[in-house]
Amino acid sequence: MKKYDIFLFDADNTLYDFDRASAHALEALFGECGFEYTPRIPKLLADISRPFWARYENGDMSDKDLQRLRFVRLFEALGVQHDPVAFNEKYLQALGQSPFLIEGAEDICRKIFDSGKQLFIVTNGFLTAQKSRLKHSPFRQYVSNAFVSEVVGHKKPSREYFEHVFSNIPPVGKEKILMVGDSLTADVAGGNAAGIDSCWFNLRSAQNKTNIAPTYEIRKLCELDKFV
Repeated sequence: MKKYDIFLFDADNTLYDFDRASAHALEALFGECGFEYTPRIPKLLADISRPFWARYENGDMSDKDLQRLRFVRLFEALGVQHDPVAFNEKYLQALGQSPFLIEGAEDICRKIFDSGKQLFIVTNGFLTAQKSRLKHSPFRQYVSNAFVSEVVGHKKPSREYFEHVFSNIPPVGKEKILMVGDSLTADVAGGNAAGIDSCWFNLRSAQNKTNIAPTYEIRKLCELDKFV
């Protein structure tokens, strides 16, 4: 089995359980605002946000518009009145305080570190949440650096984003770098276009209905052991 020296990990729903963190944050904020909260709200927000994220990845929407419009649409769907910008700021802060992990995340990060390999986080998530969440994560000591698209100035899957990453990690051959993430369009497509191997973390056992072909596919993070 091929071994790698550098692992690039997506953050949300790859290392971090974003769905759980989002539900936790929304329930707390809805309570704070005096709005009725039901378990369907996180999925509703995810469904509303999905096309906005696609436009963001394609460069057709700004980060500020994505952050604002997802809550504009959510509040419209729920029939409530609130400032979407202010709510978004509190939501990102709450996400940063909720570093729930995907099963096996801490173990695989420790294994990579203990094996003398290096781990980097590459994320399109927003700086407010990502910086705070990493600070509170039990695996923070194993992460060499985190590249947040807001800071980089480019986002996955763009070639510019990955070129920035490559210029700021140890100079190894691209054949020794593995991109791991749950998104076919951002992580796998980005890794493929950048000339590195990609591993699709198929967290929900979904069917790949795209023409994007990952080098590998896994259902659990522990399956990465064989690449370390």
